[in-house]
Amino acid sequence: MAKRVKVIVTEENTDKDSVTYKKNVVVSIVSLATQEINGIASISRNSVSALKSAFSKNVNRGIIVEFDQNNKVTIDVFVNVKFGYSVKDVSFRVQENIKSSVESMTEYKVANINVHVVGVTFSENDSDFVS
Repeated sequence: MAKRVKVIVTEENTDKDSVTYKKNVVVSIVSLATQEINGIASISRNSVSALKSAFSKNVNRGIIVEFDQNNKVTIDVFVNVKFGYSVKDVSFRVQENIKSSVESMTEYKVANINVHVVGVTFSENDSDFVS
């Protein structure tokens, strides 16, 4: 019979018989889950406010991940959407994909996922129509 282990997010490996990993693992899962969605041009790295990035250690690559005491996660993602896609539909698919990815790869439950659309990206072919 397999031994059950407890998953703990920590900066150091302090507990015996537990699996530990850094917060960047969850950030990587969120980043990959976001980039899988059609209509996402990029994750905006410059859109996180300077105030948040100065005071929060959780800001990384346009993604903010915060944990509470009950192993619930709140996620903020700052993205650019491709021109021609519905912002509402793309945002909803990003939320669904992040939630399923984080909950299936970790033992965390997702409390909130906030998708911040900060821009629209035009393809090179469409740039002729913009003056």
